Amino acid sequence: MKGDKNENSELKDSPPDNGVQTSQYNSISPPASPVADEEPFSTYFEDKVPIPESENQIFSFRKLWAFTGPGFLMSIAYLDPGNIESDLQSGAKAGFKLLWVLLLATIIGLLLQRLAARLGVVTGMHLAEVCNRQYPTVPRIILWLMVELAIIGSDMQEVIGCAIALNLLSVGRIPLWAGVLITITDTFVFLFLDKYGLRKLEAFFGFLITVMAISFGYEYVLVKPDQGELLKGMFLPYCAGCGPVQLEQAVGIVGAVIMPHNIYLHSALVKSREIDRRNKKEVKEANKYYFIESTIALFISFLINVFVVAVFAQAFYAKTNIQVNEQCNATGSPHTDLFPLNNDTLEVDIYKGGVVLGCVFGPAALYIWAVGILAAGQSSTMTGTYSGQFVMEGFLNLRWSRFARVLLTRSIAIVPTLLVAIFQDVQHLTGMNDFLNVLQSMQLPFALIPILTFTSLTSIMNDFANGWVWKISGSVVILVVCAINMYFVVVYVTSLNSVLLYVLASLLSIAYLCFVVYLAWHCLIALGVSCLDFSSRVRKRPAVLIEEQSEYDS
Repeated sequence: MKGDKNENSELKDSPPDNGVQTSQYNSISPPASPVADEEPFSTYFEDKVPIPESENQIFSFRKLWAFTGPGFLMSIAYLDPGNIESDLQSGAKAGFKLLWVLLLATIIGLLLQRLAARLGVVTGMHLAEVCNRQYPTVPRIILWLMVELAIIGSDMQEVIGCAIALNLLSVGRIPLWAGVLITITDTFVFLFLDKYGLRKLEAFFGFLITVMAISFGYEYVLVKPDQGELLKGMFLPYCAGCGPVQLEQAVGIVGAVIMPHNIYLHSALVKSREIDRRNKKEVKEANKYYFIESTIALFISFLINVFVVAVFAQAFYAKTNIQVNEQCNATGSPHTDLFPLNNDTLEVDIYKGGVVLGCVFGPAALYIWAVGILAAGQSSTMTGTYSGQFVMEGFLNLRWSRFARVLLTRSIAIVPTLLVAIFQDVQHLTGMNDFLNVLQSMQLPFALIPILTFTSLTSIMNDFANGWVWKISGSVVILVVCAINMYFVVVYVTSLNSVLLYVLASLLSIAYLCFVVYLAWHCLIALGVSCLDFSSRVRKRPAVLIEEQSEYDS
């Protein structure tokens, strides 16, 4: 009897095998289907990295190294071509003044990624799988469609970023559509690197991040930004003389850094380590090392983003088209037609950014810039494909072959990307990038609200559920981020100047807000606002009390 009691006590301190229990809130959690006997998904997890043993060490570099990998793959989303374009526009339009926004957005991103990693570690399932088991059918399908839209938008930016890089490296010989096809093809090849070992795949991503750091670091050293202004812009939360243009850019930075599909991705990547979820100590240790690893990874991504902002802030802030045109003419650049002979402020994107670097600092600067963009686009395209697979498998419970799943998830983004590449000129893609940023901003609630909901439920997270500090701070952060991005959407829609589009946007907004309110309602119940739980007034007794009563009866 004593042994049984000790066993029960141990189980109460440990998460369940499948990571999900029926919640005390019936409106949130319909009975979850058992998953213990199901075959695991084959995406990315053919092998798992073992964690070395250590005796009562507070910190172990060997263990940190074993846990290193998922955070760096996650950090790729902070370095995708959409982020790079946001960085260079921030530097060109606001100088160093918005670096503090980039720093704040990265810190907020780290806190949200922490929640995603904890969900995956504690439950053994990623966010899409938990959504599949916890939400009713119709909301689950709508949620899946919204997340797929975010992935498609991100994927289009990444693939086209690669295509632009190839166009620059080939001096225009590789057109945009051909670059898209090349990117899609080599992505298929690289994605099967994990067949040769998970650590080799993670090493390849580490190599691509290193290429980005060297490429954009070279530009930083070449331009020699004012370090005093850089530090002032990073740590002084103020923007002297800023107007609507700079405000829009600040909002755009937040939207570019915090991406919805990345929450789903990170919660899945942490499943790649051997962790005994029945052992509370191992789970707690995994959460600690994953947080340290994510902090290091996002710090590196932040530095690379700062390199890009600083380069364009120092070299091109407040420059006019005619000034750049004269510099391009002086160096014999064939791209002078990109910059009209007027005194309008210089407008840059990934393509024009490379061109102006080449005009001012020589051809080497252009080619090194293109190499960095290619590394950013290629790595983020691969992680975007993984996101698509995890989301589709989790929401739809797919059990297809690996090739079929990769082909399907890539095909979803291939068609719209190819259409854009065929009918859009490489020199005029900024408008499309703005639209894709708006599309992803609108999908943010569909990742942030569920992750806060499920990590706050003790029925799912047990002892690792969010405390009141995390519940309140998480709610405030999510509210602020969603409000900022909705402002970005409103500004974009009002700039279209079309009554028909206004009406269409209004109708879509009503449906959109209704679904967001539905998710927020469930989230508030999970946070402890039990008066909103209309469908479950009678609470079940806690499992601990039931166990104690059973022991007493025996």
